[in-house]
Amino acid sequence: MSLIETRGLTAFYGDFQALFGIDFAVEDGETVAIIGSNGAGKSTFLKTLSGLIATRAESVVFGGEAIGGMAASRIVGKGLALVPEGRRLFPSLSVEENLVIGGYSKRPGPWTLERIFKLFPILAERRSSPGTALSGGQQQMVAIGRALMSNPRLLLCDEISLGLAPVVIADIYAALPGIKAEGTSVVVVEQDIGQAMKVADRVYCFQEGRVSLSGRPGDLGRAEISAAYFGV
Repeated sequence: MSLIETRGLTAFYGDFQALFGIDFAVEDGETVAIIGSNGAGKSTFLKTLSGLIATRAESVVFGGEAIGGMAASRIVGKGLALVPEGRRLFPSLSVEENLVIGGYSKRPGPWTLERIFKLFPILAERRSSPGTALSGGQQQMVAIGRALMSNPRLLLCDEISLGLAPVVIADIYAALPGIKAEGTSVVVVEQDIGQAMKVADRVYCFQEGRVSLSGRPGDLGRAEISAAYFGV
């Protein structure tokens, strides 16, 4: 059984349908990348998995349990955490406070404050600073650390490299092996196709709310990916 699986997943914003019959799966220990242009439905998909957008219960199965439409707080408690696009740190809280609040579900596991500081040493140095006083890359580390504090089985990362310098992106992606080593599977939404191909065991391409291509990076050709990405 897959760690998470979607079956004909749909999602709506009011009367507007954003996702159309998405079939998707992640196995234990995998890193799966989702690529696609702006408006392809990538962020909507992650929000639906994490309970921020309602869908039919049976269309999302996590750990053998139907969780579609379940409250986001309950989904976090079951071991699924989202690193949202734009980081969404609490501006009135320090780095340490932003991290600690991520552990509110009290889910047991390996991730503690000190373990986060070992993964991202710069955060230990800035632990008393306001979260929003950090650089963009450091804020992204806080957002990832906050999600890890819930000790997830599956970490969803939405555009974690967006707007960051290449050296910072490299530092953030260098943390993925350490995260996986603790038993956490990872889904990354990434517009940079090259970066996605480097880190992923499998890749899904979204186009206009549908899966246009999926497979292992080594099995997908450049022309095939381009056609699925741009629809040409």
